[in-house]
Amino acid sequence: MKGVKKQNLPAKICVVCGRPFTWRKKWERVWEEVKFCSERCRRSKPNAGITQDNS
Repeated sequence: MKGVKKQNLPAKICVVCGRPFTWRKKWERVWEEVKFCSERCRRSKPNAGITQDNS
């Protein structure tokens, strides 16, 4: 990603909040695995396979 202008950076949509977010240097090696735009969204992700049954 060296020498790429900010407007040309790749972008994704956050799976939690639905907002677009762009590539960051700290995600350089794991960009394909990034799903969340922030730590807050990562912490509030829907827990797959865990159901709360209050019956």
